[in-house]
Amino acid sequence: MRWIQRLRMAMLMLFRRNSETARLDQEMQFHLDQQISENIAGGMAPAEARSAALRTFGNPTLLHDQARSTWSWNWLEKFARDIRYGARTLRRSPGFAIVAVLVMALGIGATTSLFTIVRAVLLKPLPFHDPNNLVMVYEHFHNFELGDGFNVVAPGDFHDWRAHTNGYQDMAAWRDYGFNLAGEHAELPEVVQAAGGSWNLFPLLGIQMAHGRSFTPEEDQVGANHVVLLTWNIFQRRFAGDASIIGKQVRLDSNPYTVTGVLPASFTYPDARTQVWVPYAQTLNARQYDAHDNHQSHVIARLKPGVTAASALEQVSALQYQLHLANASKPVAESAVSRPMIDDVVLDIKTPLTVLFCAVGCMLLIACLNVSNLFVARSAARRKEIAVRGALGGTRLALIREQMTESLLICAAGGVLGLAISALTTRWLATHWTTLPRAEIVRMDTTVLAFSMGLVVLTALLAGLLPAISATGKMTFGLLQESSRSVGGSTSRATMRKTLLAVEIALTVILLFSAGLLFKSFMHLRTTDLGCVTDRVLTIKYGLPENQYNTREKVVAFHESLLEKVRRLPGVTSAALVSTPPGGGYEGDDVFTIPEHPPAASVLQDDAIYRSADPEYFKVMQIPLISGRVFTDQERLTRDHYLVVSKKFADQYFSRDNPIGRHIRVSWDTPEPENYEIIGVVGDTVYDVAEPIKPTMYFPVLSGLPNQVSSSTIMVRTAGDPLLLSVPVQKQVAALDPSLPVYDVLTMQQILGKTTASQSFSATLTARLRAAVPASGRHRTLWRPLLPHRAAHHRDRHSHRTRRSTLSGPAPCPV
Repeated sequence: MRWIQRLRMAMLMLFRRNSETARLDQEMQFHLDQQISENIAGGMAPAEARSAALRTFGNPTLLHDQARSTWSWNWLEKFARDIRYGARTLRRSPGFAIVAVLVMALGIGATTSLFTIVRAVLLKPLPFHDPNNLVMVYEHFHNFELGDGFNVVAPGDFHDWRAHTNGYQDMAAWRDYGFNLAGEHAELPEVVQAAGGSWNLFPLLGIQMAHGRSFTPEEDQVGANHVVLLTWNIFQRRFAGDASIIGKQVRLDSNPYTVTGVLPASFTYPDARTQVWVPYAQTLNARQYDAHDNHQSHVIARLKPGVTAASALEQVSALQYQLHLANASKPVAESAVSRPMIDDVVLDIKTPLTVLFCAVGCMLLIACLNVSNLFVARSAARRKEIAVRGALGGTRLALIREQMTESLLICAAGGVLGLAISALTTRWLATHWTTLPRAEIVRMDTTVLAFSMGLVVLTALLAGLLPAISATGKMTFGLLQESSRSVGGSTSRATMRKTLLAVEIALTVILLFSAGLLFKSFMHLRTTDLGCVTDRVLTIKYGLPENQYNTREKVVAFHESLLEKVRRLPGVTSAALVSTPPGGGYEGDDVFTIPEHPPAASVLQDDAIYRSADPEYFKVMQIPLISGRVFTDQERLTRDHYLVVSKKFADQYFSRDNPIGRHIRVSWDTPEPENYEIIGVVGDTVYDVAEPIKPTMYFPVLSGLPNQVSSSTIMVRTAGDPLLLSVPVQKQVAALDPSLPVYDVLTMQQILGKTTASQSFSATLTARLRAAVPASGRHRTLWRPLLPHRAAHHRDRHSHRTRRSTLSGPAPCPV
């Protein structure tokens, strides 16, 4: 067939080009010899016959080139010739070539690194079955929005959504949790970050266990036998990848849990730090399981085929409004909102990544402009060479092509070096960017290589095209007669260099201002007054297992014994207890009513952040007492119905009255609300330096209630370096309970540093991008409301808008 013959000839021209060239030369020589022979036969002398034959035949070299121009793949031969010429030209200017290659390597490398991260984090689908149909469903309070209005869900709402709506194939819930993992075979105990997931969560996501099985519906019941799933991380780290652990027991919060399965290595949702999963119902008590006013869960839903997210959500919102009307006196949301699951995972990091990707785009443009300027300056030294080549018959297009080939060679070399830089940079970013979600899947692949190749071609055009057009635009034979160093058309070249430099400076200024604004924001956060002293203060968290410390007396005895031992340590000036230190995260809020000012029946109760503190806390942290008094040693055990409020609380809820002696009524997890008397007003503290001050209420930690104050942070003020006392303090904890682990051993300065880590990282990275090339929450991430052990359920009883602290802040569960 004809197309087969054409393909055969094309392949012949590609792979046997030299032999075909030799055959063409032989054929042309044959015809020339024939003409010479005819002329000699006509009576001409040999010399005259050859001259006449050449006149008749034409210029052999020109005819040779014309014949070859009709061959296939001729463009490839021209390109190879241009490559050889460009390489020889660049070898004659090694300084220019090295500088240009390094500049392009930095630009291409940085852009490739950010593309690799953006693609992995923002563009790749989640590693679940049919991830495009997965959505996160949240509650929405119309009058009391926190952050972006996406509020965690109450367990009772989730159960009703799943049972009484049909817009989704299925709905599953999960919530953060935590445990003390007991040491086995001489291993040290540790605090493990955990999660509670409904029995259908993993089937909904399409996750197959690496070993064993998932939960059953019978196991996902309040009071059911304790079972646990291990993530691949802890399975390898703690249990050496031994599959025989299936069916055996591990001790979590001193309770035996039977291991039913091991999750695959690819499953790192919702956080790579999550170590174990337990059934959702086992993280709740009977009241919490059906509560509509205890917001603490995340709901994942899968859309039915052909059902839109809006129509499915409409059913949920209609049902939620009915639940709101049925619980008008409680903080039950009026409607529901949803968003794609991938958006929920990456929401907190989307803006920083976009900003940084734009920054590296500016950096790449600056690199291209730098190389363009170098090409324009270099063209002045090559003006006569270009003029000679034009005079000898080189077309303008051929001359432009040759110079563009030089640009391509430089960018290709820069691309190869940039890929090596990108591999190292990407690994460093994925490791050190602590708030980066999905960091475990960040890696270079064929798509990244293709992107890098595209960058090489694009930068070659950007860097080389304008200088090539400028250098070949005014080719005159007068250049050949120049004896001075002046350049024909120098005015146009000078104008171009000034234009390129102006654009380059403009882009550099943009980067400089961006870095400056980020640093200004970062420094503002770093210098934020937390409302307390931060110098020479050490914080150490611990949580008492509820089944072991199950009475008020046991909890208080441990707290008081630990404080006594720590205060006697050399170098310790004072010590106190608080549930969460300033800057340590939101922890949670709760609704309350003021008996002296009862709200209207249709008005939702007020809410405030809560903390638990001992009598010495305000003195140790130098939080000023504004009026009244703080706790005393008498506010302990059953004499615990007192509280201290912050100035913001007093101003917001008692703007015209003196709050001292007034009362608030809180529900907790008790059948009836309890009254607490306000005994003092103290200065405001900040729970997150990036967030506004919230009203805060402090309850006595020495009440000893196992489900409210079992988790505490010991605040140790020292005379010297606080970190030097971290081990002695931990030894005092171990002396009281060898099986009790501690976590988040940080100074107050480190807590502040963790809170501003994301801003610092972005600002530093943008500044380094600006300097590299010489020119010159998710939603607000919902708070993880559970402590790293089952005993500390006081964070679970939030009856209003519980949320997690932002990713830049200290995590409430251990890393």
